[in-house]
Amino acid sequence: MYVKAMVVDKDFPEDRKPRKVSPVKVTALGGGDLEATFTFMREDRCVQKKILMWKTEEPGKFSAYGGRKLIYVQELPGRDHFVFYCKDQHRGGLFHMGKLMGPCRCPHLGSPVATSPAGRNPDINMEALEEFKKFVQHKGLSEEDIFIPLQTGSCTPEH
Repeated sequence: MYVKAMVVDKDFPEDRKPRKVSPVKVTALGGGDLEATFTFMREDRCVQKKILMWKTEEPGKFSAYGGRKLIYVQELPGRDHFVFYCKDQHRGGLFHMGKLMGPCRCPHLGSPVATSPAGRNPDINMEALEEFKKFVQHKGLSEEDIFIPLQTGSCTPEH
């Protein structure tokens, strides 16, 4: 899956806002739990991150990092797109982040995708983006804070 659009709340630390994103592999584990795996570059080294998301009693709600993060997964109607919405208790604050996730129908896999001068990524499903905007407003976040991160390919971590 690919991160198509993101939103963070106004209190989210600017230095933690992802500007570049790689594909995310989401795997269903036993008992309804999920595992999300992705890579990113840190100090010129490829790092792989796995996040175990433990199913809670509430449908579509998962817990990670010992309950410090709550992640809500919502499938958008009639499309192969999802919203991942995270509440993160970090450094004494509560931060919110939403991600529009979907498949890539892009011939440019492995190379970065920049948005066009009009701010549009040709791979964005505009219907899914409109649903994401509604979701963002419903959660009390600002539509103006939605951004399209630069897509990168996965890197290969050193072991």
